[in-house]
Amino acid sequence: MKKSIQNLAMCLICSVSMWACTKSSTTTVMPVTAVRVNDIPADTVVRLSPQGAPITNGKYTFYSIEKNAIVPNTDSATTKWDIAFMSTRIITNSGTSGIGQGGAFVYVGLFDALTTIPADSVFRTDNAPASFAIPMGSGKGWYNYDGLTNLVTPLAGRVLVIRTASGKYAKIEIISYYKGGVTLPVTASDMDKLTKQRYYTFRVAYQPNGTKKF
Repeated sequence: MKKSIQNLAMCLICSVSMWACTKSSTTTVMPVTAVRVNDIPADTVVRLSPQGAPITNGKYTFYSIEKNAIVPNTDSATTKWDIAFMSTRIITNSGTSGIGQGGAFVYVGLFDALTTIPADSVFRTDNAPASFAIPMGSGKGWYNYDGLTNLVTPLAGRVLVIRTASGKYAKIEIISYYKGGVTLPVTASDMDKLTKQRYYTFRVAYQPNGTKKF
């Protein structure tokens, strides 16, 4: 966790929209921010530092949901990050992974249909190396791995429900594991994208007021 990584050379392409749930006129409407984040590199195979030196594999990329920003590795022992990526592994700022109030569970259902975190939900925390809040392995968490094609594809109907380092809530849908996205079935034009794997494209809904409603 506390390994240092060099500054990342990356590009975030984000579009932000706002919406609020319709409530009675006597209720204060709290906005929820929906963020589309493209190509977050996580232990990428081909990635260079600003100085041109190759980045060593096996390092985490730390990300703040609240700020929609990459967090420097020098802040890995703080509450400035909420989740971190390394290959297909996603950790939370909790338990053995961090000092925050983080946690997560995998919700089975549609991203847009999850408007309130169920009252009986259990947020897990990281307990490395035995277990993680977001389960690892093909078919166990957010993705499926095809050994014949070596293709990692997000599982349909899986939403990562995140408790942030500060105890607020967000939901995440992983869209792609490849830079620029890959369509199925994979065509000849997609083959170049497959070499640019370990880039996450996902969308996030974050509730800044601390409630469990999206």
